[in-house]
Amino acid sequence: MPELSRFYGIVIQMYFGDHQPPHFHALYAGRKAVIDIDTLAFIEGQLPPRARGLVIEWAAIHQDDLREAFRTAQAMETPSKIAPLD
Repeated sequence: MPELSRFYGIVIQMYFGDHQPPHFHALYAGRKAVIDIDTLAFIEGQLPPRARGLVIEWAAIHQDDLREAFRTAQAMETPSKIAPLD
């Protein structure tokens, strides 16, 4: 699973050939969550409130990059890295 970004101990990943809707995976402190790229809603899993806020803030900034990464990963190609949250 390609790692797209890493910031504040949060790892953002995306599976090759993954299912719809377009989404990404966030891992933090042993917890996992799946987040819809278009709505930024959590599809499954949970993160602590602070990590959740950071993930949503980062995703809102990079929604277009995430959409492109999802298209690339669905084509079984490695998506480009996305800048971390500063």
